[in-house]
Amino acid sequence: MGNVRLAEGVYWVGAIDWNIRNFHGYSTRLGTTYNAYLVVDEKIALIDTVKAPFYSEMVSRVTELVPLQDIDYVVSNHVEMDHSGSLPMVMSEAKKAKLITLEKFGDSGLKKTFHTDWPLMPVKEGSEVELGKRRLRFIPTPMLHWPDSMCTYLVEDNILFSMDAFGQHMASSVRFDDEVGLDVVMPEAAKYYTNILMPFGDLILKAADKLSRLDIGMIAPSHGVIWRSHHEAILQAYAAWGRGDSRNKALVVYDTMWGSTEKMALALAQGIANEGPEVRVYNLTRSDQSDIMKEVLDARAVLVGSPTLNNGLFPSVAAFLTYLKGLKPKGKLGAAFGSHGWAGGAVKLAQQELGQAGIEVMDSGLAFKFVPTEEELSQCIDFGRTIGNRITGARTELPA
Repeated sequence: MGNVRLAEGVYWVGAIDWNIRNFHGYSTRLGTTYNAYLVVDEKIALIDTVKAPFYSEMVSRVTELVPLQDIDYVVSNHVEMDHSGSLPMVMSEAKKAKLITLEKFGDSGLKKTFHTDWPLMPVKEGSEVELGKRRLRFIPTPMLHWPDSMCTYLVEDNILFSMDAFGQHMASSVRFDDEVGLDVVMPEAAKYYTNILMPFGDLILKAADKLSRLDIGMIAPSHGVIWRSHHEAILQAYAAWGRGDSRNKALVVYDTMWGSTEKMALALAQGIANEGPEVRVYNLTRSDQSDIMKEVLDARAVLVGSPTLNNGLFPSVAAFLTYLKGLKPKGKLGAAFGSHGWAGGAVKLAQQELGQAGIEVMDSGLAFKFVPTEEELSQCIDFGRTIGNRITGARTELPA
């Protein structure tokens, strides 16, 4: 597959990584893309590059259109190596090119990453570069998801090159959202947001407000497909996710040693479901952590179950809670539960971890010794009903 035309003189020239299955601990069963874009006018701009092993794939698409030596500007929207990894090779060939990056954080990041004296052109809010009939305008979006992050807006064509924002880890042979379908793209965008951008919800809202003032006709992110037909839908979704809007939904996430904590999990789920909310139950040994986090995004409640091991949390539960704390979900209820043998401790620790994640912790949790009795399982059902009632009485509804 060659380059792909977005508009007259504007092309996708990126690379497709069909086989990647793990991206910094994030499962990528559908692969990903590293998107780079070329704008050909009186002057030529390359917007971002690709991960270093995919340099030749990108170059083959660029040189179908122009020689590398003719490039006047290379834009680095983000220093991370999946977007900047090919810069050393590009800059060695595009000898007249200036390297555009966000002032302070972008230029220092590039210098500390590559230790090379490239001709940097730092830009700030509202800076523009004339290409001929077109202008590139630069829009800082700090902490989406690094301090150096920025978007590039092609003013006359209304195309936003959004960097990591609005991306998805999804490889495909087509480049546009309407060629894949919103039912496929949106869940991948939600998973991407949750696992990469969710800690920065307040900054997402500020960025969304800033971007809403632009006349956007297309959003071209750094990963996944380009939003040609559904750009309004993804902008609205980001605003909802940034606010922490939730649905009438609960997650029960647990691990178990001898099945006792699992029995409690299922009883809690039954109690919640009896009051109407949707419930999803995940065993951490059998489920992927980043997939579970996607479900956290629009859930109102997250219940975490752990058996006690060595007076502490079961390892898979400890890892999940550490990850959850880093992502800082907004507006969630939570509680812990679990079974233990001679000595407990896991439930109290899980309650503390949930609180540190910013979750409103309900009650003191449920902790039972050894195998729960029918009476204790009835307590789990009753506690689940209490949670179900809290969910239905205190939620902000997202569209189904």
